[in-house]
Parts: sequence; structure tokens; C-alpha cells
Amino acid sequence: MNKLSRSAKVFQLFNILFLGLLALSMLLPILHVLAKSLSGVQALTNSEVGLLPVDFTLLNYQYVLSNPAILRAFAVTIYITVVGTIINLVMTSSLAYPLSREEYKGRKIFLVMVLLTMIFPAPLIPLFILVKELDMMNSLWSLMIPGAISAFNFFVMRSFFQQIPKELIEASRIDGCGELRILWNIIVPLSKPVMATVGLFYAVVHWNTYMHALYFINEPRLYPLQVKLRQMLLLDQVETGNEMFSDLLSAPEGIQMATVIVAMIPIIAVYPFLQKYFVKGMMLGSIK
Repeated sequence: MNKLSRSAKVFQLFNILFLGLLALSMLLPILHVLAKSLSGVQALTNSEVGLLPVDFTLLNYQYVLSNPAILRAFAVTIYITVVGTIINLVMTSSLAYPLSREEYKGRKIFLVMVLLTMIFPAPLIPLFILVKELDMMNSLWSLMIPGAISAFNFFVMRSFFQQIPKELIEASRIDGCGELRILWNIIVPLSKPVMATVGLFYAVVHWNTYMHALYFINEPRLYPLQVKLRQMLLLDQVETGNEMFSDLLSAPEGIQMATVIVAMIPIIAVYPFLQKYFVKGMMLGSIK
């Protein structure tokens, strides 16, 4: 086994320290938010909370999980995340597959068109006019359809499809498979890594939907979670009709932080199950 040189050891130590500090800079704010969400009203009022809870309580989480407005915002966000991600994967794979095959004529023109959308994204006003003319204002479709295909995710998926052997596709055609059947019965099952990777990218975007919801949604009942968080954090719109939670209103920061933590949990919980596909998909999608 080769021993590391002194300079290599110093460089390795520097990397460990740098990455450790970088990780701490990301972790400490989350620990602070978690501590506030688990702290009592008096401790929050007196700004006594650091990285550990003071006067431990779960009352803030009880409020969040029993508030109809917050639960409805969660339901809206879950809906647009699940349905939107499915739409994204279907449409992105349907475009990426034909443009990954050399036998399709004119594919370079479409590749340039997709590339232009990544270099010059649609301005807000034309996008707003388009959504309005399509009668999607105050509709959850306005949060899913306009961004159905991301140019970056398209190129990642196309790069992966290009690595699938031509012989496999040609053998399927000889057996009588049409292009749609080849795509959904052969290509997609072989593409779990890139599907998981791209799906996670799309899901995170939908889960964090904010600006488009502000532009296109005017009805409070259709607000996704991030807009509800904005109301709570920036506008201090924290209300309760339950006497059990009346004391919490004197220090609404605990409720706000509890909502932030609950909003983070689904993505954090899903990632470990997709991690092996995620890493493999990123590697295979970037190397040809």
C-alpha cells in the first residue's frame, strides 16, 4: 500500500477541515430552527434558545399538525409534487428518447430549440400571458404544466438514453415492438437511475414552488406550503381558535419554526431511498 506524501496528507487534512466546516455551516442553522420549534414560549420570548431546546415542548408541532389551513397547504403541495413529477418524467422521457437516437432526422433542430430555452428562459410577462390565455389562472395546473420539461433534466436523461445499446433497440424492432412500446417497456425500466435522479430534481422544485404560486394563484385554499410559510414568517399570519394553543401566539416563532421543520421532513425522508439511484444516475448521465 502506497503511503501518502506529506503534501498529500496536508491537502487531505485541509479538505476534511474545509468540508467539515462547510457541513457545519449548513447543519447549525437547521439545529437552531429545530431547537426553537421544540422550545417553550417563555424561552422564545427571551431569546434564550441556541442549538438546544429550552423548556422542551411539542405543542408547536401539535398546532401545525392540527391546523386545517396548514394541512390543506401540505395536501396541495403533495398533490402538485406527485402529479407534477409524473407529468415531468413522462414528457421529458418522451422528448429525450427520440432525440437520443441517431436515426431520427431533424433531431439537431429540436436539440437547438431546447438548448435555447435553457440559455434564454421565458420572461415573466409572456409566461403570465400564456397561462392566462390557456385559462389556467387559479388552477394547480399552472404550477405543473408550464415547467413540464426542464432543459437541464432533458439533457441529463438524453445522455443516459444514448448509452443504451443500439442492438437492444434494433432487436426489439425486429420482434415487432413499436417506438412507444420500446420506450415504456424497455428503455424506461432500464433507466431507473436517471429516472430517480431527474424525478428527485423535479420533486424538489415542485415541493418548493413559491414564485409561480404567487403569480398564478389568488385563492388562499390553493396556496402551496411555501406560500403559507411566507404568510406565517413574513406577515405573521398565525391564528388559532383553540384555547390550548392561545399561549403560543405570544411567541409565534415556535409555530413558524415547527412548520419549517415539518416542510423539510418529506424530502429528507425520501432521499435515502433514492440515494443509490441518484448517485448512479448522475454519474451515468454525465459520462458518455
